[in-house]
Amino acid sequence: MKILVATDGSKYALRAVKYAAKLIGWLRPAAHSITLISVHDNTNLRFANSILGSEDVIAFLHQRSTAELKAAMKFLKTADIDHRSVIRTGHVAQEIVRFAKEGKFDLIVLGSKGRSAIVDLLVGSVAQRVLATARQPVVLVK
Repeated sequence: MKILVATDGSKYALRAVKYAAKLIGWLRPAAHSITLISVHDNTNLRFANSILGSEDVIAFLHQRSTAELKAAMKFLKTADIDHRSVIRTGHVAQEIVRFAKEGKFDLIVLGSKGRSAIVDLLVGSVAQRVLATARQPVVLVK
């Protein structure tokens, strides 16, 4: 089983990583893997791109993603679970779904921040968008 876990470095995302690791533990670990994906939305950074240049903005977002992946990677390494990480930029939910489709993942695991329905209605939620558009099963971890 190939599991894709989206992480943003939050405690909710780390819970999702731990849940995915537990799933792997219940299965035969040698036959399964976890891929961590960190996505930063660069669509609203046009102004920064025009001043700093897109290379600097991409480097900054890459640096943030690398920092956000550290705890999850450390946990999986300590648990001796086969894993890799991927960094992407773009619309977060779209990139997660696109990568899951391209990589033929069997399952997507996301941390849920547990915001109220009103806040999600106004702001939107990456988890809701992934749930609505992914073709694979999606597990939300609180």
